[in-house]
Amino acid sequence: MEETTKRKSWFGRNWPWVVPVGGCLVAIVLFIAFFGAIFFGVTTMMSDSQAYKDAMDAASNNTQVIEYLGEPLESHGMMNGSINYSNGRGEADLSIPIRGPKGEGVLDVEGEGRGDNWTYDKMKVYIDEADFVIDLLEERELLD
Repeated sequence: MEETTKRKSWFGRNWPWVVPVGGCLVAIVLFIAFFGAIFFGVTTMMSDSQAYKDAMDAASNNTQVIEYLGEPLESHGMMNGSINYSNGRGEADLSIPIRGPKGEGVLDVEGEGRGDNWTYDKMKVYIDEADFVIDLLEERELLD
């Protein structure tokens, strides 16, 4: 007489290692998603700030920056720095990597203000290839 034994399913045979590995993979995915959401939120907050907008506008309208980097000018890479808001007043210290068709640079801005009214202590573009610095505040003072 032949006996037939029912064979266990793949999961039934392998559950002792599938469950811990699957749990670890879920934890890793959640960890990456959590920090990705934090990174996206911080980056969005910085790029929505008035200091960022003013600095990018000043760099995009500067003839020397356009001469070295070209048009259109865009932000790329990871922004560094901080933005602090307290009682409606903000302080910003940002380092923004920028690029154009001709080259790349870094836009540094430091300032403080409320709403749309900001004053800046520093707003400079460091051109990578030329080892050259363009002070955007000097240009603004000449235009005012």
